[in-house]
Amino acid sequence: MPRTPAPSRPPDRPVGTVTRGTTNPNRLRRMDRWIAATHGAALRRSPSPPVAVDLGYGAAPWTAVELLERLRKVRADARVYGVEIDPERVAAARPYERTGLGFVRGGFELPVPDARGLTLIRAANVLRQYPEEEVLPAWQRLCARLAPEGLLVEGTCDEIGRRHVWVALGPEGPRTVTFAARLATLQTPSDLAERLPKALIHRNVPGEGVHAFLADFDRAWAAAAPYGALSARQRWMRAVRGLAADWPLADGPRRWRQGEVTVRWSPLAPR
Repeated sequence: MPRTPAPSRPPDRPVGTVTRGTTNPNRLRRMDRWIAATHGAALRRSPSPPVAVDLGYGAAPWTAVELLERLRKVRADARVYGVEIDPERVAAARPYERTGLGFVRGGFELPVPDARGLTLIRAANVLRQYPEEEVLPAWQRLCARLAPEGLLVEGTCDEIGRRHVWVALGPEGPRTVTFAARLATLQTPSDLAERLPKALIHRNVPGEGVHAFLADFDRAWAAAAPYGALSARQRWMRAVRGLAADWPLADGPRRWRQGEVTVRWSPLAPR
């Protein structure tokens, strides 16, 4: 298998700012599992080796290494570039490079080869550390780098990946919001509010769609309390079924069993 092409020369001033860089092994497993399940067909259809970017992977390269491993279960020739704005983090990651995995210094300009566009951009726990007004321009810049079937996944999780919320975007813009959790640790669905992406974190107030969704989810969760005697999973699935009449869900029981639910972007979009 040929080695990953050398990245294009990064600009003198990468676009963005250095974030905290907190990272842990297996932190993004829920997001990666969802990507493999929902974006796998696009990865397999790609006429050339699909190229993915792990933007802002942090102080250690674990998430980029794991992304390559998980994507290659779907497409054996997938390539991943870890992009970080901090040159010391890039230098520390270089020993982990191998065929299909490279690390480069950069920011939202994504200094990686993408002649046909990027198949996947993952930006986890990055924009949460930026001002809210910078989210839309960052989304637009990243979406412009996507291939026609490409996907941008941007979201936030806790330090060990038990609770996670992300937005999925195509070249045209945002499509869905996914809520995912280790159900045994969840008291109510609205506990996930603290992990909302930056575009939604300040919108969890009366009058906003995301606030209404979480309030309805909590009510459905309370109504499903008897199913908790069977398992937290059964309670979650019953609660999600209770949402389906009023909210445009974009997935089904197969994903719900994983402790996920995905809803269309439009009713949750900031008003």
